[in-house]
Amino acid sequence: MRYTLKDMQAQFTDDDACLQYLFDARYGGMKACPHCGIVSPKYYRVKQRMSFVCKECRHQIYPLAGTIFEKSTTPLTDWFHALYLFSVSKNGVSAKEIERQVRVSYKTAHRMAKMIRILMNESGKLGFLGTPIEVDEAYIGGKSKQSKKGDNKTPVLAALEVGGHVRTAVVPKANSDTAVPFLESNVRPGSMLHTDESKIYKHLRVRVVFEHESVRHIAKEFVKNGVTTNHVEGFFGQLKRSVNGTYHSVSPYWLHSYVSEFAFRYNHRHQNVFSLLLAKAAPRA
Repeated sequence: MRYTLKDMQAQFTDDDACLQYLFDARYGGMKACPHCGIVSPKYYRVKQRMSFVCKECRHQIYPLAGTIFEKSTTPLTDWFHALYLFSVSKNGVSAKEIERQVRVSYKTAHRMAKMIRILMNESGKLGFLGTPIEVDEAYIGGKSKQSKKGDNKTPVLAALEVGGHVRTAVVPKANSDTAVPFLESNVRPGSMLHTDESKIYKHLRVRVVFEHESVRHIAKEFVKNGVTTNHVEGFFGQLKRSVNGTYHSVSPYWLHSYVSEFAFRYNHRHQNVFSLLLAKAAPRA
């Protein structure tokens, strides 16, 4: 059953409910108090503080410490609302949208969006991809004043396991020198790579231990004996539409966080993203 905004607001009615959830997620089921060592300790909420206190030794625990909520004066209900918006949006959430819906200042909304994108960065955490893998590059942002492809744009590499996960990297230049290390870090040796005819991938068989097949887009060849890059191009298509339609302009310096955001959504497209974001926002202590 779909988890709606009303469901979220009914579950997290106020900051106390949010704080209790974070405490339970991070410290629930503790076998002993870390301060006095008593088994199965009981903790109670401290009034007018974002903390819980041990019944026996009065040791206090602050559930927000070490999370994106730490040192933030923004109500937790607003944070949870913003997390929900990111979880249900297919095209991304701009800071202006958070400002309008959550009713916070633009400065606060911008910081919240930045911190939530940090949660969505899964670089190096999901292990190696399987096989076959579709590999492609795209050029994001900028305005081309000449006909040369990629002029004033930032290159992004992607390796996508059909039916599985995607890995991305923002690189200074799309060439063999950047593509090979990217593939070595994210793709299991011996995997079959599907690419287009770009010279970036021309020497893959020589330089790294991968199988490699390609299609010739210039010859209107998009699928050949099961070899295609349609799925990774679909990922890039969604990314470009979202960047252009929602964010309009993204600086090269921050592009990696936006690309990671859409990779996270793709990787967890069949899961409850709101629950995943809450789990990453409240890691087990």
